[in-house]
Amino acid sequence: MIVKTKKYKLEAGTYIKMGLVNVLKQQWWVILIAVAIACGYFWIASWWWISMAILAYILYVLFWVIQFTGVTQMEQNKVMFEKMAYEIDSRQILMKINTKQGMPVNWNMIKSVQMTKDAFVLVMSKAQFIHLPFKIFNSDNDKKFVETILKRKGYIGE
Repeated sequence: MIVKTKKYKLEAGTYIKMGLVNVLKQQWWVILIAVAIACGYFWIASWWWISMAILAYILYVLFWVIQFTGVTQMEQNKVMFEKMAYEIDSRQILMKINTKQGMPVNWNMIKSVQMTKDAFVLVMSKAQFIHLPFKIFNSDNDKKFVETILKRKGYIGE
């Protein structure tokens, strides 16, 4: 069985927000570096340690915001932000711009899957993911079938 979805366009703001959350989840340990810098206060009592630790972490987050914003502006990535339909089966996910243009994504390219309250997020790397909101599925059965595929592949728990 193949699940065919409605056309969906990933908005740049959604991409930036989701990408930033994904990176901060994967690199949670960076906050520990900022805390270690702030602990310099106990060595030499100066508020500079704390302010520099906060500034360093803000610059780190700003770096990633700029990276994800840049991805939305690059010409070769414009395809990611066009309206496309998806055809999902147990072999692959086919991302279709129109009836003649599409790109297959094999399941082995997916590193992890997050199931939020309103979407499936299939993560391929820090900056690449497929966002499938539940509203693009034609029926509740289609959504359940995709969920079943994800369970069989071991991406989400029972």
